[in-house]
Amino acid sequence: MSQTLEQMREARTALDDPLFASLPGDIDVSFEFFPPKNAKMEASLWDAVTELAPLRPDFVSVTYGAGGSTRERTHATVSRIIREAGLPAAAHLTCVDASKGEIHEVAQQYWSEGVRHIVALRGDMPSESGAPGAPFTPHPDGYRNAAELVAGLKALHDFEISVAAYPETHPDADCPESDLDNLERKLDAGASRAITQFFFSPEAYFRFRDRLDRRGITAPVVPGILPVTNVAQARKFAGACGAMIPGWMDGLFEGLDSRPASRQLVAATIAAELCRRLYAGGVRDFHFYTLNRADLSYAICHMLGMRPQDDAAKEDNS
Repeated sequence: MSQTLEQMREARTALDDPLFASLPGDIDVSFEFFPPKNAKMEASLWDAVTELAPLRPDFVSVTYGAGGSTRERTHATVSRIIREAGLPAAAHLTCVDASKGEIHEVAQQYWSEGVRHIVALRGDMPSESGAPGAPFTPHPDGYRNAAELVAGLKALHDFEISVAAYPETHPDADCPESDLDNLERKLDAGASRAITQFFFSPEAYFRFRDRLDRRGITAPVVPGILPVTNVAQARKFAGACGAMIPGWMDGLFEGLDSRPASRQLVAATIAAELCRRLYAGGVRDFHFYTLNRADLSYAICHMLGMRPQDDAAKEDNS
C-alpha cells in the first residue's frame, strides 16, 4: 500500500505544472561580489557585473576582507561600479582592527564618492593564513559590535544600512534567542534591513521568519543565496557561519569533479529549487552570493521570471 501511495504522489508531481512555468518575475534581487586580487580577477569580476547589470538589481555589495585586509580594493571596486556600471553599490564595513576614527574616515570617503549604502558587520579576526579564525577582539578605540557600528555610521551620515542575520544561529551566539537579541539591537540602532547568511533548507528560513514575527521584528530580512559548485569549499564557508550542508548535496555532486558543465547544471538546479520554494512561501527579495560569477545567479533569476530590462524596453518599442 505504501508503495502505491508513493507512486501516486510521484505521478501527481510529474503531472503538475512545471515548477518554473509562467512566473511573472515579480522579484527584487541584489548581488554580492568580492574585490579582485589581480588584473585577471578584476576582468572576471567586471564581466560578472556587466552581465548582471541589465537585471537592474536593487544594489550590489562588495565585501571587506578579514581584518580590513581588502580595504583599498573594496573602495576601488565600489567606486568603479558606481562610476562605470551606474549601479547602486553598497560597501561592506567591519569593526575589526580599526579605531572609530579610522572607520569614520573610510565612511566619509564613501559618502564623498556617492556611496549611500553600507553593509555593517562586526567582522571576523584574521588568522595567520589570512582567513577568519581567532575569536573577535574589539580594537581598544573601536566599536565592540555591529550594533555600535550601525549607530556610529548613522550619526555620521544618513546611510542606508544592511546588517547580517543567521537563520541557523551565529557560531558565537550563546543560543538562538541571544542571536535574535543581537539582530534586534542592530535594527534598533538604525539598520533598515538584514541579509541572511546562506542556507540550503527553505524550512530554515521559514522557521527563522516565524521567530522574527513572534518577536515583532518587521524590518525586511532578505534570504542570502549561495549557488554551490564546490561542496568542500561551501563546507568551509558553512563552518565559519553556522550553516548546515545537507548530506544529500554531496551525493548530487559525487563523480562530477572533472565535469564542470554538469557541476554547473546541478548547482543551478539546487539553488533555483530553493529559491522557488522560498517564492512559494511569499519571498520576493533575494540576495545572491555570486563569488564573482554571473552565470548561476543570472540563470536562477531567469528561471524566476526576471528578464533584462533593456531587452524588455526594446520589445515594448518594437
